[in-house]
Amino acid sequence: MDISPAKVAHVILRAREVDVKVGAWDSPGDDGDADAILESRADDATAQELADFIAGLNEDEQAALVALVWIGRETFEPEEWDEAVATARFEATAPTEDYLLGIPLLAEYLEAGLERMGVDPTEAEDDL
Repeated sequence: MDISPAKVAHVILRAREVDVKVGAWDSPGDDGDADAILESRADDATAQELADFIAGLNEDEQAALVALVWIGRETFEPEEWDEAVATARFEATAPTEDYLLGIPLLAEYLEAGLERMGVDPTEAEDDL
């Protein structure tokens, strides 16, 4: 793979943090509400940090990340790694971070992709 398991684990952990957020339901005057931290807002720093991290990866790493998602959702088989990476490069029409952050269950697909590629995602996550 052209991306380290540690970088994939970072994306997994951040994607989980973004996924647990819910739509904002409180009124603007509820700034002291402890539950507000789990609300998704336009200025959410977690989602922006994840987008910036993905954007900061080189082209090979970005293509590998997309290929892992596709392998995790069983669009490609692990034996088709090279084809998945080539397809990710060829079909890239939007910034990779926008594409990936628009995928529901991103963290789960990445974990499954690592597992299908023979990498223990739990070990990589624990190292972080």
